[in-house]
Amino acid sequence: MALGSLFQIFRPKDRIFFFHFEASAANVLRMSEDLLAIMATEPGAQRTAILERLEITERANDDLTHTIFTELARNFITPLDREDIHYLASSLDDVADFILAAAKNLELFGIGKPDDTANELARLVNEGCKIIQLAVQGLRLMHKDNQHAELVVRINAVENEADEVHDRGLQRLFAQEKDPITLIKQRDLYGTLELATDKCEDVANVLESIMLKYA
Repeated sequence: MALGSLFQIFRPKDRIFFFHFEASAANVLRMSEDLLAIMATEPGAQRTAILERLEITERANDDLTHTIFTELARNFITPLDREDIHYLASSLDDVADFILAAAKNLELFGIGKPDDTANELARLVNEGCKIIQLAVQGLRLMHKDNQHAELVVRINAVENEADEVHDRGLQRLFAQEKDPITLIKQRDLYGTLELATDKCEDVANVLESIMLKYA
């Protein structure tokens, strides 16, 4: 093996990993925007089109996650700890998975127009994804600024708010809804949306771990 090729193996691939993380965060944000859009629709062609777009973006994000894992296996030296790279890629992918699951629930359960609780939870998913994108974009410069701690706190605050919205919605649902099938459908939709915010918090936890190691 030529000396130059050997050096390439041991060179940290900062741009490769950061580029893929940024692309994944952008996908997740795009999906959260489509989640807001699909929550404003009723069954029909528009909802179907948005769901198809979400599925395409989720598959693209799966491919990105696989690419990150492949690069992790190929490169001996990495810009972050290997476990942090793995956890960050996996947690971003989990957010995408639960966003798609929530959108699919509308069709699977035959939900007409989602109620205020579902819409508010979708808004909080979108808010969490906005902050995630900012935090992931800042990974390259993490050692030069101290904004990551603030962003982590903001994501945690979003998740806490989602817990409260979810619990209030459930309380109202069980107090007012008389049809048990509708109750189950709405409860499960709330739960999937709230889990999406939990996955946003998982991203924040990984970012906090990275921050403490490298900032």
